[in-house]
Amino acid sequence: MADQHPVSPEGSASPAAFALRWEEPPEGPVLVLLDQTRLPAEEVDLVCTDVPMLVEAIRSLSVRGAPLLGIAGAYGVALAAARGFDVDEAAESLAHARPTAVNLAHGVRRAAAAYHAALREDADAAQAAAAALAEARALHREDAEASERMATHGRALLHELLPAGGYRILTHCNTGSLVSGGEGTALAVVKAVHRSGQLRRLWVDETRPLLQGARLTAYEAARAGMAYTLLTDGAAGSLFTAGEVDAVLIGADRIAADGSVANKVGSYPLAVLARYHHVPFVVVAPTTTLDPDTPDGAAIEVERRPGHEVTDITVPYAPAAGVETVTGVPVAPLGTQAHNPAFDVTPPELVTAIVTEDGVVSPVTADGVAELCARSRSGNGMMSI
Repeated sequence: MADQHPVSPEGSASPAAFALRWEEPPEGPVLVLLDQTRLPAEEVDLVCTDVPMLVEAIRSLSVRGAPLLGIAGAYGVALAAARGFDVDEAAESLAHARPTAVNLAHGVRRAAAAYHAALREDADAAQAAAAALAEARALHREDAEASERMATHGRALLHELLPAGGYRILTHCNTGSLVSGGEGTALAVVKAVHRSGQLRRLWVDETRPLLQGARLTAYEAARAGMAYTLLTDGAAGSLFTAGEVDAVLIGADRIAADGSVANKVGSYPLAVLARYHHVPFVVVAPTTTLDPDTPDGAAIEVERRPGHEVTDITVPYAPAAGVETVTGVPVAPLGTQAHNPAFDVTPPELVTAIVTEDGVVSPVTADGVAELCARSRSGNGMMSI
């Protein structure tokens, strides 16, 4: 399936490998994912016929990224409904598949609410399932639209902060088309800058321990024709010291009410480096990532990943005789304990700005986040710089 392109809910093509799509073959509806654990070596379909398969895909990071997890969760509810499974049980399983990204539970709740609302209006099972699917498709479309608006706001912010242009941007983890219904969050801003001819260099942190930067962001940057360079996470400090970074752009998996940001582990050290070197540190995320019910960073549940992701390097091999094999190559002594948090939390005072589809919050304060949440719910955009 090399060079297969995604199709938006409206049917328009996007110039990147698809991340997720709904299909209805004769044997019943399925959710088809681009297995991100196989990138960049090969583009492989992962076909989910039921919710347990989707939950495992979420936990194994075959599908990942906060906005896309919300979309996947919504489609998962629709899948359960369409195939006649217990929708409430499916929703509960999906919502808790990964704890840190708030978008996942948001998408699940939306589709489940649409399903139950249809039932309360005397819809039959098929009509209620169709209502859940329509809600998932609406969320998919809204996320694509949000991606476009975030790119516009983010590019405008960079121009205001750095009017000379010619940006050298450092990014962490993966925040592009592989995490979104559109072109992404932080990487969508980078793509807009690239298309305008203002991207001088994209610095890509490899992002330990699962190398989402090396495997996924570099993959997207190469497809987009960007000038990019991959670096180890520990090398970022030398770039700041050399004056080679103009701005840091990252995504988020949850933003607390006080503006604390949970993102892939390694984000907090970048924020400290950026503050010391007087470099803007910008978070780009849709409003679905804002969580007013989580008061501060200390209240964010940080997912802990298995230790073998640090102590071993997992290498997928090509299928042999129709069977896929995966082997782990140890890089630490047998029995080594590993500290492997999936995320860390950056306090609001280290964040220059939060960019959303509804505008920008800067400085980042609890009041600013609350105002953005309120305006987002009312449908009015906000720009506070």
